Amino acid sequence: MKKILVVLAALLLVLSASACGKKTPSADQKLYHAEITVKNYGTIKLELNAEAAPITVANFVDLAKSGFYDGLTFHRIIDGFMIQGGAPNASSKIKPKTIKGEFSANGVENPIKHVEGVISMARAKDMNSASSQFFIMVGTAAYLDGNYAAFGHVTEGLEIVQKIAKDAKPVDNNGTIPADQQPVIEKIVITD
Repeated sequence: MKKILVVLAALLLVLSASACGKKTPSADQKLYHAEITVKNYGTIKLELNAEAAPITVANFVDLAKSGFYDGLTFHRIIDGFMIQGGAPNASSKIKPKTIKGEFSANGVENPIKHVEGVISMARAKDMNSASSQFFIMVGTAAYLDGNYAAFGHVTEGLEIVQKIAKDAKPVDNNGTIPADQQPVIEKIVITD
């Protein structure tokens, strides 16, 4: 009987150890990782925080997995502030849905601050008008805290974000970049 218990205990130990090595995404996953490859610049790696902004992260992950962002651009860039991309274009086959704004002015607590390297959702005046457009902070903008749904941060490639901002030649104070000069998002991949 002792031998059987020892064998069973060893078997359970082996099974639990092998299960720990596998990462299977689930509905309660709190962190995701993404990679944005920008033509002629390189890859920006991000950690997305689904605990702070679950609706926003799920929307971004779904759009990225569908290939929606592939071939879109960063169309609005203001050095020292942010780079914004993800607007649908004429060839976009997917129509993004609008989502609830996850920030305190809209009744949702979100602890992520708009500091350099943070990714957040763009929106119109309507607090629930975010859909696919996102921006990555190049500086700090505390006035955005509580008014926009920040949902993660850059883990590698912040220098790429900074270079995109430095290279930009906006044609107005809103950061509008001429179509032929907009950095192209080759793809966004969710790595886990």
